[in-house]
Amino acid sequence: MVFALISAFIFMVVAYLIPKRLSYVEMYTAILFSCVFQLIVDILLEFKYGLYGYFDKGVDYRTFVFIFMVYPPLTIIFLNYFPIGKGSVILSMYFLGWVIFAIVYEFFAVQAGAFYYENWKLWYSAVIYPFVYLLISLNFLFIRKLIAQDK
Repeated sequence: MVFALISAFIFMVVAYLIPKRLSYVEMYTAILFSCVFQLIVDILLEFKYGLYGYFDKGVDYRTFVFIFMVYPPLTIIFLNYFPIGKGSVILSMYFLGWVIFAIVYEFFAVQAGAFYYENWKLWYSAVIYPFVYLLISLNFLFIRKLIAQDK
């Protein structure tokens, strides 16, 4: 639990202190999307298929630290520096950097006991993370398009 709380604190402070390039509506909708997406994925992969979990098997209130205190600020940080219009090489490097960060973070979360594997391997996450970041990015671009249409 210490790992989850310390990392949540660090990510929230960073997300709060960085100069924002996102509107409040963009941040709010991106956070909602990432939380709902994470909950759906966890319900399927953790509870239906028993592949992994947070802390202990079953429903655990400590999981909310990740869902509501780790993932939202990471979403804000990721989208705040998202390189729109910077070219495919920079975009690819940006995604690669975040995928590497996520894999390293997950590795340490497993070592700290905040996350456990049943029938899961770290390399599965390495394959899935690019799609997760792509989906978050596409949702963000869609939000921006909707906001622009309302003006």
